[in-house]
Amino acid sequence: MRILFVTGTRIGDAVLSTGLLGHLVERNPGARFTIAAGPAAAPLFEAVPGLERILSVAKRRYALHWLDLYRRAVLRRWDLVVDLRGSALAYLLAARQRRVMGKGDAGLHRVRQLASLFALDPPPAPLLWTAAGHERRAAELVPPGAPVLAMGPAANWRGKQWRAERFAELAGRLTAAAGPLPGARIAVLAAAHERAQAAPLLAAIPAGRRLDLVGRTDLLTAAAALRRCALFVGNDTGIMHIAAAAGTPTLGLFGPSLPAQYAPWGPRTAVARTAKSYAEIVGAPDYDHRTTGTQMDSLSVDAAEAAARELWASIQGEAA
Repeated sequence: MRILFVTGTRIGDAVLSTGLLGHLVERNPGARFTIAAGPAAAPLFEAVPGLERILSVAKRRYALHWLDLYRRAVLRRWDLVVDLRGSALAYLLAARQRRVMGKGDAGLHRVRQLASLFALDPPPAPLLWTAAGHERRAAELVPPGAPVLAMGPAANWRGKQWRAERFAELAGRLTAAAGPLPGARIAVLAAAHERAQAAPLLAAIPAGRRLDLVGRTDLLTAAAALRRCALFVGNDTGIMHIAAAAGTPTLGLFGPSLPAQYAPWGPRTAVARTAKSYAEIVGAPDYDHRTTGTQMDSLSVDAAEAAARELWASIQGEAA
């Protein structure tokens, strides 16, 4: 059985689609999977069981990327084509079955929207497959020792980026003697090109407790490293969704994006959001997502700390 699975361009969207992919892997033992994803997200799928090939789909003007994908997929007959990007591709390929994602209900979380494509209830949770090499590298980057608080201070655009100085203050509070993770090491995760965004946080962490992972992990190594962490706090980004999919207790920080659709998914997750609502932020007369600075300033360190402590307490309650 051959299955073509067309998923997101962005890392976060691709992570959220992995629960549906996992359902297909489980329900179709022995199937061979071809996965089409954006260049940034494609490495997430390197260790998927039954993987035959990954097709990196870089967006091009005039939607020419769909023509490129069609050329690479048309010579095969597919048993199932799943297109989560709502294109016409599935109808142009020879396939026994097709499932194409429509616009979706904006009131539903993206994971629930995707699950509705196969009428799955409850929806399958996102998950990430890693290989032995990812686990070995993660063990080098996050060696045994004191618990680790992981932080994701970067964002793919400035509007969603909580100030690094606030991350530093929050890290200090959570790892203080009276905090939930006293004396914990602090791991900072971001892409290499995001080092400037992470620099103030890195500079504030004592050298003996600092794990600088900025630019040092691929996506699956990051997932393996996050599994070794006690708690993750980060902006609404791909790495936040990776942390949740890895099973790490995850607090997502939200402002100019909608938790109802994109909150980290899972029972060990929580959200802290700005005092200003999404509507107030994006509806402001001077708002322009192309030029805006951070829209996260109405999220106080006190509010983020309270949310982190509440999440941690709920996890401790599970263990009791």
